[in-house]
Amino acid sequence: MSLENDPYDQEVGVVARGSVKAAELLVKKYNLVITNVPYLGRSRQSDFLMDYLDDFYPVSKNELGYVFLERFIDNLRANSGVIALVQPQNFLYMPRYKPLRKLLLQTDTWHYVARLGTSAFETISGEVVNVGLFILSGAYADDDHIVNGIDVGELDSAEEKAEGLHKQPQQCVLQQKLLESKDHVFSFGSVSHSEELLESYVACYQGLRTGDANRFVRFVWEIPQRTWQWDLFQSSSSSEKGFFSGYTNILFWENARGQLHRYAAETRSKLHDMHESGNRSWGKYGVAIGQITLRATAYFGHKYDNPIAVITPDKPEHLGSLYCFLQDDQYYASVKEINRGLYVTNAALIKIPFDLEHWQAVAQERYPNGFPSPYSDDPTQWIFHGHPCGSVVWDEDAKALAHGDLRTDDTVLQVTVARLLGYRWPAELDEEMELSAESREWVARSGELLEYADKDGIVCIPSVRGERPAADRLLNLLVAAYSDAWSNDVLGQLLASADHAGKTLETWLRDKFFSQHCALFNQRPFIWHIWDGLRDGFSVLVNYHKLDYKLLETLIYNYLGDWITHQKQDIHQGADGAQEKLAAAEALQKRLILILKGEAPYDIFVRWKPLEEQPMGWNPDLNDGVRLNIRPFMSVPDIGKKGAGVLRDKPRIDWGKDRGKDVESAPWYATFKGERINDHHLSLAEKQAAPTRSMREQT
Repeated sequence: MSLENDPYDQEVGVVARGSVKAAELLVKKYNLVITNVPYLGRSRQSDFLMDYLDDFYPVSKNELGYVFLERFIDNLRANSGVIALVQPQNFLYMPRYKPLRKLLLQTDTWHYVARLGTSAFETISGEVVNVGLFILSGAYADDDHIVNGIDVGELDSAEEKAEGLHKQPQQCVLQQKLLESKDHVFSFGSVSHSEELLESYVACYQGLRTGDANRFVRFVWEIPQRTWQWDLFQSSSSSEKGFFSGYTNILFWENARGQLHRYAAETRSKLHDMHESGNRSWGKYGVAIGQITLRATAYFGHKYDNPIAVITPDKPEHLGSLYCFLQDDQYYASVKEINRGLYVTNAALIKIPFDLEHWQAVAQERYPNGFPSPYSDDPTQWIFHGHPCGSVVWDEDAKALAHGDLRTDDTVLQVTVARLLGYRWPAELDEEMELSAESREWVARSGELLEYADKDGIVCIPSVRGERPAADRLLNLLVAAYSDAWSNDVLGQLLASADHAGKTLETWLRDKFFSQHCALFNQRPFIWHIWDGLRDGFSVLVNYHKLDYKLLETLIYNYLGDWITHQKQDIHQGADGAQEKLAAAEALQKRLILILKGEAPYDIFVRWKPLEEQPMGWNPDLNDGVRLNIRPFMSVPDIGKKGAGVLRDKPRIDWGKDRGKDVESAPWYATFKGERINDHHLSLAEKQAAPTRSMREQT
């Protein structure tokens, strides 16, 4: 068969001719190269390509685009030719590319650098590629050679960047200055390289990456009381400014001997390396800084998440000056001047000029009485004092912490309801937690409110079993919390703050509380509002931490049973609406019994537990978190809102596939082929058949 008639041979012929043509082009010598190089990071390169680049392009091997740059500039040096190309710009600042920067600054002339940033291509949206436009020539630069450039990285669109290249003023810097700088980081900044860098005074460490956050990390309020298994785990700051932020999480650490470390060993992840890095900062004071947001907040020695870096001063007396420097807007600008990546490495965070004497003077002015101890009025933080209306503030005049005005913000009612249901904050339960003296005073005053807490964690909104309605009990707790400062005006302010102005505590509890509770506590509610679908029907608040099998039985047969009995009596007496209330209550009771029994699809499934450890019926392990344990209450047939099951509103929770892949030893690897599936159901028969499940569990 001839080549003309065989499609396969025709295709091979085209490829062969193309390869020959490419080879011909590559062996030629050029005076000018203009191109947009291909991008391919080290992790996506084939083994063959990695081996080749290791041998021939060891300096630029981590990014194929830089290999092309090195290859072209080698070709151009014979004729002092010029190259103009678009390529990723992170080689301007990342530590791994220091040898490449040094090589190009030593042997070639940099003419023009345009930082384009992300969204520079019309056909590629979002934060996919972070690029620059570069013009270099293959010739040694004179000592007085100036590099010109422009920065349009902060502009949003390709059109705006194109216009900015024409209209924005250019900047310049001596190439020799870049070569003489310590790390050859490219910067148009005017800061003097003769200043000491921050790294001379501090150490900087990387946070922990678990590899499976849904399994090993919880919000602190998901666990009723922190046990030895859980360590406080600082996360990235959520506020623009502030002393203390990001204190919301806990880590399933188990004294470094548990599931997390076995998982890390199996996956051969970077957890060990990060542990070795991070643990050198644990127990010290410093500043935690988000490596994406660059928001800084105080660090007091706890374990911390990735992407956070912790910067600790070599001398403790420098903490205040370090904090002032890292909180300053100029620090952000300085970091971004040398590192335009979306994620700033911990090494780059401290390669910034730092005038210790100046920042010591700033710290002395701001904190003459010393840096403040931890405090917060935010109920999502573990350092929250637990008092419904107590407040600790920074007094700028006194340069010290002080008691603030009693709060009337939108968290007051939420905290009061939680206290009514028996919840206590971590700061109340941990006498060794570092807190300010002012916060400790509010902790003590929170203890005076314990007598108002419900004993079993079940509070009905209407009166049931002779207990007073929830609104009455809530009001009593508020009066006690505010003491002499209480008034109807305060109540009005609280309802207005809770988006319920002009209405009552009872209607707020019925209609608003639960949706606001979910929003405040990151869609992981710990006070659940269960109802029968009628605004004047059975409605109850339950402390999830106390809701075990026995308490759910109590709710079903005692509280709801009492309500059902009263509706039957009202029907007998001819009361209006009693028949509708009875039907709704009995429907709710049937749904709650489905949850109690836990037959699929109203079961709890925990993807990291083998069959013999899966909960039988309503026997949740609180360590598994709200996300998994709330599912039966949302999976039973809806009472009201679609997808909410028996809950008053639908928390934004899904049980879709989690990120990452499981190892082959994972209990459900064979079933899910390594996918991290949560939306799975197991029948009671399957669980009972598990060979190692005890008879007691089966009954």
